[in-house]
Amino acid sequence: RSLKADESTKDIPVVMLTPPDSDRAHAGGVPAAGTGNPGAINASVLLGKRWGTAVAAVDIAKGAAAGIVGKRVSDRAAYAAATASVVGHVFPVWSGFQGGKGVATSFGAVLGVFPAYAAPDLLVAAAAARTANHPRVANDISSVVWTAAALLWWRKRWPNRWGPAPSVALPLHAAATSALIAWRFRQPERIAGGGRLGTIAR
Repeated sequence: RSLKADESTKDIPVVMLTPPDSDRAHAGGVPAAGTGNPGAINASVLLGKRWGTAVAAVDIAKGAAAGIVGKRVSDRAAYAAATASVVGHVFPVWSGFQGGKGVATSFGAVLGVFPAYAAPDLLVAAAAARTANHPRVANDISSVVWTAAALLWWRKRWPNRWGPAPSVALPLHAAATSALIAWRFRQPERIAGGGRLGTIAR
């Protein structure tokens, strides 16, 4: 979910900037160890919870910044930038288009372009995580509710706090990023040594 001004950083996985200070991380850092996923959970497992939290925080900030900076150009640019930040996270050019699932970045994008739904988004995600039997299912539930809320906000023209005015671009953004994340959840994860795992949580 980014404008050209942000293109130099939006595609760089945060974990490529973190030192592989765990003996479980290979010389190539987090993307070369564990599941090979440059997301917060893999970083937590390999480097500890502090690094995992830092990775998640920066990924969220990346999505939020894309939307907020985009809004300085226009509302349409805000939605385009937010969408690009998620795409850039899932397919980062700096690591051979092998990125994370985009969940944290997509929440950052919500903060940037759909702030009215940020708190409900967290509540829905927490409830889905508690009730669903698989992270993929929890993500699907959250994504459906998120996209439905975006459609409702557009149709009702409800206020969107500091975000851009709701337009058809809002549900299109939600649907596009939801579809991308759902697809990514269904891809097998790499493991160190070149093997593959079934789909697991980011």
